Amino acid sequence: MPTKAKVTAPAPKRRAVRPEQPAIRVLRHFRVVFNAVKSHFREVEKKAGVAGAQLWALSVIRDQPGLGVNELARAMDVHQSTASNLVRTLVEQELVAAKKKGLDRRTVQLHLLAAGARVLRRAPGPFAGVLPTALAELDAGTLSRLDKDLARLIAVLHGNERAGGIPIGEL
Repeated sequence: MPTKAKVTAPAPKRRAVRPEQPAIRVLRHFRVVFNAVKSHFREVEKKAGVAGAQLWALSVIRDQPGLGVNELARAMDVHQSTASNLVRTLVEQELVAAKKKGLDRRTVQLHLLAAGARVLRRAPGPFAGVLPTALAELDAGTLSRLDKDLARLIAVLHGNERAGGIPIGEL
């Protein structure tokens, strides 16, 4: 008795993804950006021994001796609690001194210590990171388009706007 051939349905056709499609090109651009940022942070940690956000904080404190945690948060465009955590770590590592001054003993003034200055000397720049530095080099029109377009992407992603206050190196 002859055996019956098994009949299978043809696999559904998938739409071919081509590299020239706009979504794929943009995705590749994001990968290039993320990899550039990641590579910079790895180099910073390897050479300086601190995280990228810590290095940025050290440079701000060096450039503005005596500033407080709230001023540091504003300078880095991060939440105050993020700046407090950065300062706590830098104080524990003895890279920064936090001295209470004046009548209000809750406020502190931050000063770079010698060990913090040594970290900055051996660290690769830019201290704020490659992405903020690159963005600062773009013209106003490009920044405006990026702002609008990225806001639209964030809306489609249902992204948490509060994440914008966390340094990329801490994500």
